[in-house]
Amino acid sequence: MKVLITGSTGLVGSSLVSELRQAGHTVCRLIRPVGSARVVRTTAGFDVSWDPATGELGAAAVGADAVVNLAGASIANGRWTKGRKDLLRSSRVDTTRVLVQALSRMAARPRVLVSASGIGYYGSRGDETLNEQSAPGNDFLSDLSKDWEAQALNAEAMGVRVVCVRFGIVLARDGGALPKMVRPFRLGVGGCLGSGRQWMSWVALEDVVAIVRLALENGTMHGPLNVVSPQPARNSDFTSCLARVLHRPALFPAPAFALRIVLGEMADGLLLASQRVEPARLKKLGYQFLQPELESALRAILV
Repeated sequence: MKVLITGSTGLVGSSLVSELRQAGHTVCRLIRPVGSARVVRTTAGFDVSWDPATGELGAAAVGADAVVNLAGASIANGRWTKGRKDLLRSSRVDTTRVLVQALSRMAARPRVLVSASGIGYYGSRGDETLNEQSAPGNDFLSDLSKDWEAQALNAEAMGVRVVCVRFGIVLARDGGALPKMVRPFRLGVGGCLGSGRQWMSWVALEDVVAIVRLALENGTMHGPLNVVSPQPARNSDFTSCLARVLHRPALFPAPAFALRIVLGEMADGLLLASQRVEPARLKKLGYQFLQPELESALRAILV
């Protein structure tokens, strides 16, 4: 299978590229053009330049069977100023729109588009259990996710199967949220965030990669797909588990008001939001999680 990937240098993208290549697939990484280079051959694939502003796509992308769209600026990298929000939106919504338009111009279109989204789609919902049929929220991340998915789903009109993978908090050693969570604990000043009662829906990176592969290869999958462990945890329980794995105390909670002063709107959207998300469709498909339990997942990553 020949697979085009945007966002191939990110946490999920880099691991997915490696996994697909090891499995014998041809990977085409779509990257911004550098100088006059158009195509760079790599092991088991190509680096092909493409312009997210115009959708111009290198000829080496012709004949692709599948597309994985992981493009998007980091949600957690800086306060959500108006300029930052505009960047978060354009790097997701606009880039996905242009990508789908580029696919529409192909004589032979890919069979499937797996496009990233997030559980921010649901907003903060307290103790409510959320599945793929749950209604969206009404905050910034919810609106962003809705518009992001809508652009991807436009590819269905071209006969492309579309799967919108709604990622939870991806746990990995060298990227994503976990290293930032670990740092204060290693310094001995870790603790829960706010009340600690908010639900955290997490997933190990190895499961993310396996689930994206499943979405590519299983022709029955389409629409939204929650990519989260079947065992979400309250922030207080997550904190206690992390402290136990690191052999550090968890004695210094971060009050909600202090988080809001430091991070502004991002504190409520990312750190204090409660999202108890269930991987209902994955359960129905019989997917067996590689890391379903929090403590064993943290030990596998950190110890």
